[in-house]
Amino acid sequence: MRNDLGWLALIYAQMSLLAVGGVASVLPEMQRQVVDARGWMSPAEFAALFALAQAAPGPNMMVSTLVGWRVAGAPGALVATLGMIGPSSVLTWATTHVWNRFRHAAWRQKVQAGLVPLTIGLVMASAALLTASTTHGWLPGVITAATAAATLGTRVHPLLLLGAGALLGVASGG
Repeated sequence: MRNDLGWLALIYAQMSLLAVGGVASVLPEMQRQVVDARGWMSPAEFAALFALAQAAPGPNMMVSTLVGWRVAGAPGALVATLGMIGPSSVLTWATTHVWNRFRHAAWRQKVQAGLVPLTIGLVMASAALLTASTTHGWLPGVITAATAAATLGTRVHPLLLLGAGALLGVASGG
């Protein structure tokens, strides 16, 4: 378990510094590390922990805490949580001072504009990874595609789409 705590700290400290736009942007790497590289859980278990973290109130980084708990109990939850929030918090605090000093610089607006597509791409990669891990069969695939299209193309509230998907899943016996 002690070795697992060290790996948890290292993995989450690295991801903390890469999580541009939040935890969703590093979800593929998180899954790769805890499922493929370390073998701590299956893809389905990881997806279930992510779903639980999203359903619970609070920040979306709670998946880190749940993974840590699954790997090493309460000490793992603490190490993963601190690893995920610590390095990025220190970096944010330090760079905020520099960033504010250059608030009127032309390069700052260009950097901000460049971060938008980067963040969107990372979040879309997370969505693709979770879809591939959890969609088994043609009906769930159709439901996922229809929900994604409705989310992107309409103003329908996501909770209504979630409820409709759940009803379709129940009605199909899945």
